[in-house]
Amino acid sequence: MRWSERQIAMLREIGVRLWVQPEQATASAAPVAVADEPVAPPSRVAATASAASPVSALDWPALRDAVVACTACKLCESRRQTVFGVGNTRAHWMIVGEAPGEQEDRLGEPFVGKSGQLLDNMLRAVALTRGEADPAHQVYIANTLKCRPPGNRNPLPDELAKCEGFLIRQVQLVQPKIILAMGAFAVQSLLRSTEPVGKLRGRVHRYQGVPLIVTYHPAYLLRNLVDKAKAWDDLCLAVETLQQAGR
Repeated sequence: MRWSERQIAMLREIGVRLWVQPEQATASAAPVAVADEPVAPPSRVAATASAASPVSALDWPALRDAVVACTACKLCESRRQTVFGVGNTRAHWMIVGEAPGEQEDRLGEPFVGKSGQLLDNMLRAVALTRGEADPAHQVYIANTLKCRPPGNRNPLPDELAKCEGFLIRQVQLVQPKIILAMGAFAVQSLLRSTEPVGKLRGRVHRYQGVPLIVTYHPAYLLRNLVDKAKAWDDLCLAVETLQQAGR
């Protein structure tokens, strides 16, 4: 892949240095390893299908209204507002984060503040945006939880389960061509895995038939600068996966 000067500048902005010369970047992509699609235990599948069934027929406006009105767990008592999602609802790329933080709770939009700025810089480096654009160059962003846990604590299993139907329906409506799962709780929700992100990244997984790439959450990258290069590798893997699939 050949990166433009603007993209290289974006990479420098997020703290990633190219490890090859620009003229070498056009070399053919390495083969992509595809992991077997994870299968949830039958009891979890049945519980999810039952819990999600009222949500599974909702269109975008009705789904948003359902999220706003949700009181399924105690997070509704402490939230300022719900954080539904943002982006082109027919985007080819879908990014799934973890739970809203303080600024997301205040603004009602996922990935804002410093972590959102880092994510936007990473996306621009591969000609992607959360703003209005051609679906092929746009992302739809959603979180596993639609409400902020108090004090930005980790989501509880019960909270993830109660919110899961909303995320499932968002994926169904977007019909993305690729999914980026950012952070441990996004991985837990989508892949039914408690394995660390570091062990799951670097290969292609699948969620309901859609290629899924595991990567670090931008908030983690802000605290662990050395892993920014790994996150860039993950983003490149996602680009290569789409190219090889001819999408």
